[in-house]
Amino acid sequence: MKSNYSNVAQLKDLMTVPPMTAAQHAEVMRKRIAHRRMVEEARDLKQASGIQFEKR
Repeated sequence: MKSNYSNVAQLKDLMTVPPMTAAQHAEVMRKRIAHRRMVEEARDLKQASGIQFEKR
């Protein structure tokens, strides 16, 4: 699973960049949620196909 702490930045960069706007934050969260759902659906499909083959 991907680590939440894999992104690194220099402290100076973090302190000089303006904060994210609400719209930017919302877009980032939408992308994260969409990616997580895609991964969960793929996992569920993989498990379902595995169960289907085990019954035969």
